[in-house]
Amino acid sequence: MKPGRNVWRIERVQRAAVLIDAAATFRAVREAMAQAQHSIFILGWDIHSRTRLVGESGTADDGLPDTLVEFLSALVARKPDLVVHLLLWDFSVLYALEREFLPDMSLNWSTPDQVRFCLDKRAPLGCSHHQKIVIVDDAVAFSGGLDLTVRRWDTPEHRLQNPLRVDHAGEPYRPFHDVQAVVDGDAARALSELARERWRQAACAEAPALRPGSDPWPQSVVPDFHDVDIGIARTLPCYEGSKDIREVEKLFHDSIDAAENAIYIENQFLTVRLIAERIARRMKRKRKLETVAVAPSTHSSWIESQTMRNGRIRFRNAIRDAGVADRFRLVYPEVAEGDDKTDTMIHSKVMVIDDRLLRVGSANLNHRSMGADTECDLVIEARREKDRAAIRRIRDKLLGEHCGSSAQDVAELLEDSGSLVAIADTLCNNGHCLRAIDDGELAPDAAQEDIVEELADPYRPLNGQTLLHKARARIAVMVDTRVAVLAGVACLAGLLACAWAWTPLSEFARIETVRGIAAGFSDHPWAAPALVLGAFVVGGLIAFPVTIMIAATAAAFGPVYGLAYAALGAMASALLTYGLGIWLGRDSLRHVMRGRSARMLDRIRRQGVLAVAATRLIPVAPFTMVNLAAGAAEIRLFDFAVGTLLGLAPGLILLSALGSQAVRLLTQPSAPEIAALAGIVALWLAASFGLQRLVTKFVRAA
Repeated sequence: MKPGRNVWRIERVQRAAVLIDAAATFRAVREAMAQAQHSIFILGWDIHSRTRLVGESGTADDGLPDTLVEFLSALVARKPDLVVHLLLWDFSVLYALEREFLPDMSLNWSTPDQVRFCLDKRAPLGCSHHQKIVIVDDAVAFSGGLDLTVRRWDTPEHRLQNPLRVDHAGEPYRPFHDVQAVVDGDAARALSELARERWRQAACAEAPALRPGSDPWPQSVVPDFHDVDIGIARTLPCYEGSKDIREVEKLFHDSIDAAENAIYIENQFLTVRLIAERIARRMKRKRKLETVAVAPSTHSSWIESQTMRNGRIRFRNAIRDAGVADRFRLVYPEVAEGDDKTDTMIHSKVMVIDDRLLRVGSANLNHRSMGADTECDLVIEARREKDRAAIRRIRDKLLGEHCGSSAQDVAELLEDSGSLVAIADTLCNNGHCLRAIDDGELAPDAAQEDIVEELADPYRPLNGQTLLHKARARIAVMVDTRVAVLAGVACLAGLLACAWAWTPLSEFARIETVRGIAAGFSDHPWAAPALVLGAFVVGGLIAFPVTIMIAATAAAFGPVYGLAYAALGAMASALLTYGLGIWLGRDSLRHVMRGRSARMLDRIRRQGVLAVAATRLIPVAPFTMVNLAAGAAEIRLFDFAVGTLLGLAPGLILLSALGSQAVRLLTQPSAPEIAALAGIVALWLAASFGLQRLVTKFVRAA
């Protein structure tokens, strides 16, 4: 560890421990915060108000609420001198479906004044705030890979089925593994300085001065280390002209270059080919050196699978091309019970070099963490035998967890075989094994995906002017007329509709998922109408299935409010995209539709109410595409609005009346229900036809 090169500072601690998995971490964080006297800082890539801060039992026993915001609110009510700072990355729209909707409302507006919330909007283009730090009274600090958010809680057993492993909406999720470190002393004070500087950089005003004094060390945590030096390594992109900091990257390089016998890695992403080549060079030089890298079987989101997969293939190929693949394993943890199998999500960022260096942090082995995102890693370089023994014990515990065995079992096998790779290949107990990751080979058109990778996994902040110039050049080549724009928008709407149905985005287009979001709106009744209206408008712009939104709104708000909110939201969405169709297509269709096509378009205009109502009742095209087409075809606004209301009315009334039963009706309809719906559609078409006759007669008379 060299301050000024690969670490920011080296600080002494009296106690340090490694917390494995969220149950242990959440319990320890809760215990420490419950002892806070004057300040708590929480920094995160993601912070969710409904995170349940509970330990292995799944419940809290300290008399305070389980969930994060309620816990903090109750805590500051007890302690008038306590101030809580929450710093959250102002996340990209790409992650909007994975994050809490309107966090400013749930983490700021609904909390006492002592809870101060800030969205970090100052990160350079393409960068994010990625540090995961909690600091209590400037005396105890947690730092690692774990955010205080939902879908993280799990125990080291990583059971295939765990009734406690559900998210805030009650939905179960697969096993999840992460690691956090906790330290006290001078290291905690240094991390407090870092947190205050991040608060200032995010333009959240000045934070109060350091006030160490209390000892809020969590009672449940037994230290792994005593009286040891802790190195703090950072990544910070250049903020407003300041020089970037790349200590994390340099520490990776220097650590690998010092390896003699074994490198153990746990990391969510492995995309930095230069680090893979560095590992390969060291393994060629040290013939006994082995490397085991534990990672997710597949990447959790569609964006990650499309961008990080190719990088991991290149990482693996760099090892293979160097001729050291026989001493390298890239594996994922499999969990099996009988014939049922799943895999544990690896979110931790851990590196152990021999028994001499232990590193726990927020930095992934991807390009972003080297220079684009804010990161913080803690590192211990053992200089005493008792510290080496502690590092070995932690590594063996991690490896044993993935193989269903104890740290002692792993230590004994290592003593016998001397091979980390052999344990990864053979140790398998209690349904837990490590399996080889097979990402396949690079696709023939991988060069096209490289463009997406540059945006999703940049090595440094993106240059906005360069991106804008490229975008303008592409638009100038691709789009010459408004006809092309209309065609492009219609094509995009169609592709989005298909994506919500047949790509991994369909996971977010499930009624249960949307109902969970709508249920979150219901926690803020005074703002619920605006939130629902906004959700429908945004949903229309991205071609989200309107039926799903109507059913979820009905299930969340009941028959009266559900009907009113869904009707207002659907109509607002329809009118907005109808107006967009008018703007794009007022002159465009005249140029491309002539002769018979033009006469057909005229008939559609004349039958406006009936045409629109029929497409709503018998959905021949997605909701957004119908709206765009109606606007482009210059169907009268009155006809469009009345036809839309008529066409949506049966579904609105039926789904609102059924409430939560609407979910079952849409997901598992019975034959009688289908027949009844068909009858309703027929009756409503007849009513629409009659109204169309009246409208036509009225227009002619006028």
